[in-house]
Amino acid sequence: MDRLTTPEETALDLPLLVPLLRLLAAGEPVDVSALAGAAGRTVDEVRARLAAVPDTEYDNHGRIIGQGLTLRPTRHRFTVDGQELYTWCALDTLIFPTLLDRGASIESVSPASGHPIRVTVDASGVTSVEPATSVVSLVNPDDMTSIRPSFCNQVHFFTSGDDAQTWLAQHPGGEVLSVADAYQLGAALTTTMLDRPQPDPAVDSDQHCC
Repeated sequence: MDRLTTPEETALDLPLLVPLLRLLAAGEPVDVSALAGAAGRTVDEVRARLAAVPDTEYDNHGRIIGQGLTLRPTRHRFTVDGQELYTWCALDTLIFPTLLDRGASIESVSPASGHPIRVTVDASGVTSVEPATSVVSLVNPDDMTSIRPSFCNQVHFFTSGDDAQTWLAQHPGGEVLSVADAYQLGAALTTTMLDRPQPDPAVDSDQHCC
């Protein structure tokens, strides 16, 4: 979890990611200029920070449509305020309700059995898990500079520990946690993200010559 909040590890700019997630939650592509305004950054700086995350998704007009939270369908459906969105990984679905300050309904599919997993999260935390035995897989890859293929694509919901056995055999360094425990890990991660000091855009821009 420490590595996920370290920009040198993931290239994610956390003070930029939070306003981006909140804009994407409206269900529409996000103009770079709108993100710059929300984050208190220049457009050029925002473009540079987004480019540092090669997995960032854009539409044909150059608008942002995904970074963790995405408008493109994935295995992980994430519905908030009636808006159907998606995430890059199972852990995202448990982190983003706190960052967005909204409850969410989550539906995913086990990559092993193909069976659905449904989770509800509100301000108090996880309120329902179907089936109750569901777990979340986690990995700790050597290199997370391209976070989606190295980390997100291996973080799934499974209906049970038994359902995850094939995945565990294929990922010797991996582990699975109950949904409640994964949520608690995500809550700790969220606290770190929200408590991280915002950089001064003027100072930061002076450190980049181009």
